[in-house]
Amino acid sequence: MSFCSDMRIMLYYLSTSFLEMRNKRLQTFFYLFVDIISSLTAWIIFYVFYVKQSGFELFSGLHDHPELIRGAALFPVFWIFLYYFWGFYNNTTRRSRLKELGASLTVTLFGTLILFTFLIYTDVVADLSRSFYNSYLAFFLIQFLFSYFPRVTITSMTISAIRKGRLGFNTIILGSDNKAVSIYKDIQEQIRPTGNKFVGFVNINGNNTYLLEEYMPHLGGLDKLGEIISKYEVEEVIIALEPSENGKIEKIINLLDDRDVEIKAIPGMQDILTGRVRINTIVATPLIQVSHNLMTPWQYNLKQGLDIIISVAALILLLPVSLAIAIWIKFDSRGSLIYSHERIGRNGKPFTIYKFRTMIENAEQNGPELSSENDARVTRPGRFLRKTRLDEIPNFINVLKGEMSIVGPRPERQHYIDQIVKEAPHYRLLLRVKPGITSWGQVKYGYAVNVQQMLQRLKYDMIYLENMSIFVDFQILILTVLTIFKQKGV
Repeated sequence: MSFCSDMRIMLYYLSTSFLEMRNKRLQTFFYLFVDIISSLTAWIIFYVFYVKQSGFELFSGLHDHPELIRGAALFPVFWIFLYYFWGFYNNTTRRSRLKELGASLTVTLFGTLILFTFLIYTDVVADLSRSFYNSYLAFFLIQFLFSYFPRVTITSMTISAIRKGRLGFNTIILGSDNKAVSIYKDIQEQIRPTGNKFVGFVNINGNNTYLLEEYMPHLGGLDKLGEIISKYEVEEVIIALEPSENGKIEKIINLLDDRDVEIKAIPGMQDILTGRVRINTIVATPLIQVSHNLMTPWQYNLKQGLDIIISVAALILLLPVSLAIAIWIKFDSRGSLIYSHERIGRNGKPFTIYKFRTMIENAEQNGPELSSENDARVTRPGRFLRKTRLDEIPNFINVLKGEMSIVGPRPERQHYIDQIVKEAPHYRLLLRVKPGITSWGQVKYGYAVNVQQMLQRLKYDMIYLENMSIFVDFQILILTVLTIFKQKGV
C-alpha cells in the first residue's frame, strides 16, 4: 500500500473520530496538527533535494545540518501564524473545497515568497546549482501540495459526514407561517443534505396557531431567543419572516449580534439586509448567508495586532510627555491625575475608561454633564489636552486590555446611549465593534456637547461601520495626527 493511501486512511479515521465528537475546537486542533506535520515535511523534502542536493546522508548527525534544524523549528510556527492570520481556523466544519483551493494558493504564494527571501538573505540557498526560479517554484509546489491535499481531504471528509448525517448543526427557524414552512420543505428536499438538524422554531408574531408547528416543536417567542440558543446549543438560525414581520429584522439582527451562530435568510430579504451586513451566496440552498464579519479575517487580525503594537509603542514613546502632563495636572489643581469612569463597549459590555483629568475634582457631582467649549469646569491643562487630544493617552491601556481599539466609534456612557437610542435605534449597531481612541465621527465632526450633536456625529460613525477596513483605519489615523497638530479638539 502506498504512502499516500496510508496517509488518506489515517486522515479519514482521525477526522471521522473528531467529527463524531462534534467538537469544533478539536476539529481546529486537528487542522493545526496536520498543518504542523505538513509544513515540517515540506521543509525537510525541500532541504534534502534542493538545498543539499549532494552530500546529504540521511543517518548522519543532525548537528551537520543546522539550517535543517532551524527551519524545522521556525517554519511550522510561521505557517501556523499565517494560516491563523488568514482565518484558516475559523469555522472549520463549514469549509468549501473551492474556497480552500483559492485561499491555499494565495497564502502559499505569499508565505513562500517571504520564506524564500529569508533563505536567500541567510545564504541557506546561496549555492543552488539550479536556477533561482526553478528553486522557488519547487519550494512553492512542495509546500502547496503537502499543505493543500491534507486540508482538502479533511474538508472532503467533513462534507461527506454532513451528507451522511454523521455531522449536523442544531438549527432553529425564526418565523412560523408560510415562508417558514416553505423554506423548511426546500431544505428537506435538497438532493445533497445541508446538515441542518431542526430543533424547533421561534415565533415572531403573537398568534396562537402556527403552520410550522406541524413539522417541528414551538420553542417560544422572540423575547426568549437568547435562552433558546443557549439551551438547545443552536449553531444556525434561519430567518423566514412574513412581509408583515419585516419591521422586526433590526431587532433580530441586534439580538443575534453577540451570538456565535450562523445566520441565514430567505433571498427576498436581501434588500432589507444590504448595507447592514455582508452577504455571501450559498450554492445549492435557497438561502443567503448573513455574516457579522465587517472585516475579512486577515484585516481583523492585522487590526488587532496593530492595536497592540501601536499601543505599546505609544505608551513608551509618550512616557516623557505623560510625565510632563502628570506634573502639570498635579500642580494646577487638586484631584487625581487619571480620570476613570464607566463606558459601554462591544456587545454592550461596560468597561472603565482611563483619561488624564481635564476638569476640576467632582465636576459631575450632580450627574453626567457634557463639556462645552467655554466650560468653567475645564482646567488650564485640560483645555490644552483636549485641543491636542493628549488627555486620551491613557486610552492605550484600554486597548492593551482588549476593551478598545485604536480606531473605532468613541464609547459613550449608558446615560447618553439611552437618550440616543430613543432618537436613533440604529446606534446599537455601533456596539458590534470595539470602541476606539479615534473615529471617523471624531475626525469629521469632533467632540459633541449635547445629544443632538451626538446624533449628527453618529452619521459619520455609521459610514465607518459600513466601510470598515484596515485601509480606512489608516486614513483616520493620518487625519487624527493632523487634527492633533492643528489643535482642533474642544
